Amino acid sequence: MKIEDILNLTEGVLTNTPQVQAIESATVYQSKVEHGDLFFSSNQEEIDQALANGAYAIIYDDDSIIKNDDEIAWIKVSDIQLAAFKLIRYVIIKKEALFFLLSEHELTFLKLILKHKGNVTFIANDWRKAFEQILNSDASLFTGTDKELMQLIMPDVPTLNKEVDGYLVSDTLFKSTFKVDGFLYQEKELIPFHLEYLLRAVDFCNIHDLPTTMDRIKYTKHFLPVFIDAKLRSTQASKTDRVAIFTDNTSDITKAREYVMRSNMWVKSVVFSPPKAKIPGIDHPHWFKTEEEVRELLKNIQYNYAFIYKADKSILNTIKEEYSLF
Repeated sequence: MKIEDILNLTEGVLTNTPQVQAIESATVYQSKVEHGDLFFSSNQEEIDQALANGAYAIIYDDDSIIKNDDEIAWIKVSDIQLAAFKLIRYVIIKKEALFFLLSEHELTFLKLILKHKGNVTFIANDWRKAFEQILNSDASLFTGTDKELMQLIMPDVPTLNKEVDGYLVSDTLFKSTFKVDGFLYQEKELIPFHLEYLLRAVDFCNIHDLPTTMDRIKYTKHFLPVFIDAKLRSTQASKTDRVAIFTDNTSDITKAREYVMRSNMWVKSVVFSPPKAKIPGIDHPHWFKTEEEVRELLKNIQYNYAFIYKADKSILNTIKEEYSLF
């Protein structure tokens, strides 16, 4: 790519008169710089290393950077991250790549049902890693969950379809029977209010001709119920009336409590959370600072369902290995 094209794409200013007229490739990691490359950085040490590796152009946004090589192109921009993704937008057009913004739940279920994860590139939430993924990939289908980053890549990035086929046939809080694509799936380890995310993922795969399987559907890191006995050991659901439910989000706690109320279930539920965490509808949760405090709460208070927000399931004595996710 010619230096003048880089200036146009990044809206940068050439701050010297270089001898080089074009670059071979681009990177944001100095260790990956090869002879003839463009390097994005405002770190002097990284830039000097990139020069030693043979960089032909540097894009930076810090006026204090010392230009230690007058022969290469020095391009000043207002924001290095924004400039990097302006270049990426050009690459996307050339590749005819597709990008989609997913929720964390949608991404989880997409990963569960894909037969071949290599068919989709999952964009990292770190902008430098994302830059390298897109620039150096031959893939044409990308998904990500960081809204701000995805909109940098594609300002009008689409989301998954909300109106999709499939429906619940019967359910409890911890098991769902549902129908999708003409098939009935019975008593799956699927929280009923997670079905919408699964169906969106299925619809996405159908649209893009991605092979899927329902064999791996199970509880996720977003809402992981573990049936426990008095000694906090995991046991079968039929042998206990106590469940520790580990969640990484407050929305699922709210939906689960609403489900319990709608179902007229005679259960006592409690909520454990780190101090100052705000959980809608819960004025006085049981706060904990340490894992030991969670264990003591589980042992000493009365409950059927204990919703535990932002604690690791390893606090229990034993956990079924099959629920270790990603």
